[in-house]
Amino acid sequence: MFSKVFSALVNGIDADIVEVETDISSVGLPSFSMVGLAETAVRESRDRVKAAMKNIGINIFSHPITINLAPADIKKEGTHFDLPIAIGLVCSGGMLKDVPKDCLFAGELSLDGGLRGVTGILPIAAGAKKAGFSKLIVPSDNADEAAVIDGIDVFGFDDFSSVLKFITDGCAGAAHVLDREKIFNNNSIYGVDFSDVKGQFAARRCAEIAAAGMHNLFMLGSPGSGKTMIARRIPTIMPAMTLEEAIETTKIHSVAGLIRSGRDLAGSRPFLAPHHTSSNIALIGGTSKATPGQVSMASNGVLFLDEFLEFNRSVLETLRQPLEDRHVTIARAGRTVTYPANFMLVAAANPCPCGYLGDKQRECKCTASQIQKYRGRLSGPLMDRIDLHVEVASVDISELSAMNDGESSDAVRSRVVKAHEIQKKRFHSSKTGYNSRMTEKEVKKFCVTDAASLKILETAARKYSMSARAYTKILKTSRTIADLDSSDEIRSKHILEALQYRLIQE
Repeated sequence: MFSKVFSALVNGIDADIVEVETDISSVGLPSFSMVGLAETAVRESRDRVKAAMKNIGINIFSHPITINLAPADIKKEGTHFDLPIAIGLVCSGGMLKDVPKDCLFAGELSLDGGLRGVTGILPIAAGAKKAGFSKLIVPSDNADEAAVIDGIDVFGFDDFSSVLKFITDGCAGAAHVLDREKIFNNNSIYGVDFSDVKGQFAARRCAEIAAAGMHNLFMLGSPGSGKTMIARRIPTIMPAMTLEEAIETTKIHSVAGLIRSGRDLAGSRPFLAPHHTSSNIALIGGTSKATPGQVSMASNGVLFLDEFLEFNRSVLETLRQPLEDRHVTIARAGRTVTYPANFMLVAAANPCPCGYLGDKQRECKCTASQIQKYRGRLSGPLMDRIDLHVEVASVDISELSAMNDGESSDAVRSRVVKAHEIQKKRFHSSKTGYNSRMTEKEVKKFCVTDAASLKILETAARKYSMSARAYTKILKTSRTIADLDSSDEIRSKHILEALQYRLIQE
């Protein structure tokens, strides 16, 4: 007897519908075959499903059984196919009437018939809604996460027997409810504030410009000068996440296996700070399962690379593509996955191997050749893609204790939000969104300067041998500075300020 049950396959942060076709023949020796490009975890479901069903008193394995996961030309991964396979077997065995076609199933079975939570439920819920399904049946552990998606009824169960009873009763019952707004608001509270940063006016200003136009930022300074402190507070001055951004970020974290509950819905902008020993795969993503890396998990937030010059150069070079394209594509045998990489890069480094070049309190012990070799690790093409460069000088302890608290995150954020509103109106008819992501055509349209300002920029570009990309970056940064100044025009002072944040590497 033939039956069909629906599930889904996670593909990046989206999901494709999979038809789980089951056939139990009345003729032939007992067998259990599975087709449809099932990988190891899916093939192992045969043993989990068989043991689970036998342990709750269902034994239909004395006949030839064939499971097909369609479309058959796409590789299937994940343990969440256990539940739809088991439902299909019960239907084909004649112990259950046809399952309503508006139901989609996902969940892992334990050997005693219980249901375990799985990863990637949020993309599955979004995919089910998009495909027109009205009900999603998942393990109780995943019910909160799935209920983040509005417009589809989510039902969570602890065991397989409860699912069978739910279907027998006509799929009637109260859907799982989650107060998304309350959770979103509770998770949008930051534990740090920019008022903690004393002094460092140039670095604070750079951070504000970076947040206002979503520009990448590079800070150079001795240990203890406040680079990490400033970087950790940049998310607090960025505009609050929208619900759409929160769901996109949570999807990525769900695929990475970091989400088990809808109460983990991202409310604050992510801040990722991978160690400088991280590999290419850890940063960009990969492994045989094509899991997302740090650049994707930092999407809609900040990726902070401390000890920037200590990272392996090949690792840093992999950043060039996601910095330009705002997404990263991971290719594996028979599968290509694309993840968002819509992050702001904030990098920090010491000025020399010992870290104290130019420090007022400690003497640098590095030789000129050591400093040159150390600075030589800065890749020109990569630094070209970083809009703002600033030196962060250490502050004397005696001066620090006498300083007042810095400006609060709320005060800075209010100016940043105004700049974002200006950009929203400017790019209302395109997908650009922010000044840092303007196309060449948009730069010509929105970054018009007067003759005097243009002369300043061209003179600086020739003197410091700037690339065409660096020249364009300065114009984009000038546009953001003008927006913060509520100016429709880019003036000389805006160009000059943008220039001083590009000359650190020279």
